Amino acid sequence: MNRSPEKSINLFHCLNELGDQSLVSEVQEYLRSGELSSARLSSTQWSAIVFIFLTSEQLDKFDLSKYISREQNQNHMTPDKLLLKLLPVVEASRSSCVFLFSVVNGSINFNRLDTRVKSVLFCRLKGCSVTAEGCAALSSALRSNSSQLRKLNLSENNVGDAGVKLISDALKDPHCKLEKLRLRYCGITDEGCASLSSALRSNSSQLRELDLTGNKVGDAGVKLISDALKDPHCKLEILRLYKCGVTAEGCAALSSALRSNSSQLRELDLSRNNVGDAGVKMVSDGLKDPHCKLEKLRLYDCGVRDEGCSALSSALRSNSSQLRELDLSVNKVGDAGVKLISDALKDPHCKLEKLIF
Repeated sequence: MNRSPEKSINLFHCLNELGDQSLVSEVQEYLRSGELSSARLSSTQWSAIVFIFLTSEQLDKFDLSKYISREQNQNHMTPDKLLLKLLPVVEASRSSCVFLFSVVNGSINFNRLDTRVKSVLFCRLKGCSVTAEGCAALSSALRSNSSQLRKLNLSENNVGDAGVKLISDALKDPHCKLEKLRLRYCGITDEGCASLSSALRSNSSQLRELDLTGNKVGDAGVKLISDALKDPHCKLEILRLYKCGVTAEGCAALSSALRSNSSQLRELDLSRNNVGDAGVKMVSDGLKDPHCKLEKLRLYDCGVRDEGCSALSSALRSNSSQLRELDLSVNKVGDAGVKLISDALKDPHCKLEKLIF
C-alpha cells in the first residue's frame, strides 16, 4: 500500500511519542551504509526512511548519489527506482499537521500539533545514472503543490531530450517553484531546447538559471533558447552554454535577445565554443543596446583575437553597456587586443570591475 508523506510522518511521530523507536533505529543502519539501492526493504521500512529524511536537520540538500551502491548487479535497485522510492522526500511540504497520542485517565486522546517538517530545496542527482524514467518521477514531484524544490542538478545523467521534455512540462505548472536547473552533459540536442524554450515562455515558469554545458544544442538549440529570452514571461537571468557547439550564427540569435526589452539575462557563458571574432562582434553589438542587462560574459577559449577585442572595447565604452565582468582566457588576443581593452578601461562610461586574460 502506498502511504502519503503526511501519513508516514504522522505514523512515526506517534510511534516516537509512545516511546517506540525500533523501526526508525532499524532503518538508520541502511542510511549509514549508504547503499539503499542494494537493500531489500518492506514498504513500512521505506516509510521509516522517508520519515528520517523529513525530520533531518540537514534536509535542505538531498544528494541521491550517497545512497547508490558503487557495485551494481542485477539484484540491485536501479537509480530510477530508488529515486521513485524516495520521491516523497522531494515532494514534502514545509509544514505538516500531526496528530499525537496522549493517555489521560485511561482514555486515548488525539492532540493536533502543527509541526515544522524539513523540505528539500536543492536536489543533487549528478552522475546517478538517472534516465527519462527518473525524470518522469521528478516531473510529478515538481508539479506537486507540496514541493518546495528550488534547485535541481541532473548533470552527467543520460536523461536525453525525452527526460528534458518531462522536466520542461513540470516547469510550466503553476505549482513548480524550481529556480535553478543544471543539465550538464545530459545528451541534450536542439529537440530538448525546444521543450525548454516552451517552458521558459510560460507565465508559470520561475526558472532563473539554466546550465546546458556540454550538450550538443548547436546554433539551432541556441536560437530556440534565444527566442524564449525575448518573451516577457521569461525570467531567466543566468545561461551557461559552455562547450555547446555554438558558432557566430548562434551569437547572432543571442545578440538579438540581448537587445530585447524583455530579456532579463545578467550572465552568459559562451566558453569553449568556436564563436570567433565574428560571434564576439555580434554579442558586443548587443551590449551597446540600452535594453541589454548583461553584467557577466565568459568567452574562455572562444577563438577571439584582436578584432574581437576591438568590438568588445567599443561596447565597453558605450554608455549603455552594463558589463562588469569579462573573461577572455585562452584566446589569442595578443598585445594588440590587451591594448584595445585597456583603452576602454580608461573611458568614463566603462563599468568593468573584473577582467580575466
